[in-house]
Amino acid sequence: MKDVVKIGTVGEERFVVSEEHLIDFAHDGMPQILCTPWLIWFLEHAARKAMLPLLEPGESTVGMVVNVEHIAATPLGAEVVCSARVIYTDGPVISFQFEAHDEHEQIARGTHKLHVIQAARLAKKVESKQRRD
Repeated sequence: MKDVVKIGTVGEERFVVSEEHLIDFAHDGMPQILCTPWLIWFLEHAARKAMLPLLEPGESTVGMVVNVEHIAATPLGAEVVCSARVIYTDGPVISFQFEAHDEHEQIARGTHKLHVIQAARLAKKVESKQRRD
């Protein structure tokens, strides 16, 4: 990493809920709302954005732990703001507190851990799993 990660560093990801972000069981009276897996994707990217300015060439991040409470429904067309704030660092492992809000209320909260890795090293490990004897 280029610099020490500072407690309080924040990353943010904004998006508008589109068709692809909706639950796939919105029928029989169930409204079209944001699904939890997509929400987690955006929350993880908020944390990654906090780290991007600090990464050296060849470094990347991978998620290790995600703990999310999806506490409110968000309809199609609503804007969502996800933020992730660094709360702890342990070498290459960075811990975040994150939350998401739509235009009306907080819709999610939780914690996340990212690990800063060497992309080439990870690629070698993945390649070894793909080899066939």
